[in-house]
Amino acid sequence: MGRFDRLRRKKKTEPTSVNATPVAEVKTVSLLEKICGDDKEVYEALQNTLILDPKKVDVSMRDAAETAKKYEKNRDNVRALVMYRLAGGLALYEGNEEKVVEYFTEAQRVQPKERFPILKVPDRAVEKAQEYYRQIGKALAAEK
Repeated sequence: MGRFDRLRRKKKTEPTSVNATPVAEVKTVSLLEKICGDDKEVYEALQNTLILDPKKVDVSMRDAAETAKKYEKNRDNVRALVMYRLAGGLALYEGNEEKVVEYFTEAQRVQPKERFPILKVPDRAVEKAQEYYRQIGKALAAEK
């Protein structure tokens, strides 16, 4: 019996039952998925652009856009992209469809490889985002 005996041992396998019933997987659905329902296009548009709790963001939409422009002037495209995305997310929170399109278009221009599906359906996306924020607001008010 040496040091390598553990390597030669047979591995224990768990006995499998022939009559084992498969366990049903439970899929949890997020609030955003509930709100979007069957509209996968809007869900895809919002899943990466929606700010979950915009009250925790201490920058205004206008300040974020101005900061993005400064970063863009300094050729810091990554930071400019982040700030344009933030400005676009805050525009979603405010329900300003025009600004949503403007800021996400700017973000896409700064970083052409980045694609924003929200630009295809901004009207429906803003509508669903507003519904999301109303429901989150109700949930937060109920917790207090």
